[in-house]
Amino acid sequence: MAEALFEPDRQSGRIRRRHWLAAAVGTALAGALARAQATGSVRIGQSLPLTGPLRPVVEPIVQGQQALLHEVGARGGVAGQRIELITLDDAADPARTVDNARRLIEDEHVASLFGFAFVPGLLRTLPLLAQHQMPLIGVYNGADIVRRDHQPYLFTTTASIRDEVEQMVRTLAALHLTRLAVAYQDNEFGRFMLPQVADIAMAHGATISCATPVSPDGSNAPACAQAVGASQPNAVLLLAAGNAVLAFMREVRRATKVPVYALSLAGTTALVDQLGEAARGLAVTQVVPYPTSESSPLTQAFGQAMRRAGLAPTYDRLWGYLNASILVEVLRQAGPAPSPATILGAIEHMAHADIGGYRLSFDAAHHNGSHFVDITMLGADGHYIR
Repeated sequence: MAEALFEPDRQSGRIRRRHWLAAAVGTALAGALARAQATGSVRIGQSLPLTGPLRPVVEPIVQGQQALLHEVGARGGVAGQRIELITLDDAADPARTVDNARRLIEDEHVASLFGFAFVPGLLRTLPLLAQHQMPLIGVYNGADIVRRDHQPYLFTTTASIRDEVEQMVRTLAALHLTRLAVAYQDNEFGRFMLPQVADIAMAHGATISCATPVSPDGSNAPACAQAVGASQPNAVLLLAAGNAVLAFMREVRRATKVPVYALSLAGTTALVDQLGEAARGLAVTQVVPYPTSESSPLTQAFGQAMRRAGLAPTYDRLWGYLNASILVEVLRQAGPAPSPATILGAIEHMAHADIGGYRLSFDAAHHNGSHFVDITMLGADGHYIR
């Protein structure tokens, strides 16, 4: 339903959204935002794969962002500022991600970038951030390859993939399940993570019974599943996404009945729907809170927003809602005329931020704001249980 969310400018290919922001996430944000009529505006730039193969993954995230912006739309602004979010489509093309970022910075004169998703494009954009001293707040991925070195202008708002694997192995070790098979995506991401998994396993007294590369298209999934089964593990770590997950999960139950733990990137709404019965019993790490919980102002406000929008309260929609909420708080702290410099200064002083119960900590040396990871399981009906 991306067409319903965006109105493209056919000549420029730009997709623009303008919203008036104010409080939405419990008392933490309600007290944070000005309620007076907005008198100015601040531009924020975003590049997302709105078309192409990643569109089904991104669409619920965008819906979550929009829900937050809609919720606050009638209440005035942030410190008297109207928010103009300019979102450009990169179609999962790294060159287009860089072109979009350059256009947003140099032509649109945005005060900050926000919510990029495509890892190869993000990697190529990092030098541009440094060149223009432009902050980028929040990315919709946990790639450690982006975070392994300190990035002076990149601020992540959710846990990394390494954090997710650490939680998987820690949980399994506590259950005395320490003989682990690893099925990893046969690409740069999977190969980058493999030695990290070995280090984490060693630190928790676990061993790797086998490590098998799954083709991104899933074509070798039967052989991978057989290799996993033959190694007689206590559990399986599945470090993959997309078709690799679909194919492997449809094969692995024939080879072994042990628990399978997958990353949050394998638990998207689109992928779970495609998995169907094969998803039953799959444990999935999550980097945002349980979306139907009533235990925090964030999830309460999110649930209300989803009901008003007629949407299911899913993890990916909550991620978009949360990230937009964090953006609002950063802009509030940046003052009445946000600029790249004031935004950078504001977020680097957010040592104890509380976004409706979701806590973040940034300073000049630490730009990864959260290490929160939860573990859930998919039930027979494709819904998450805890």
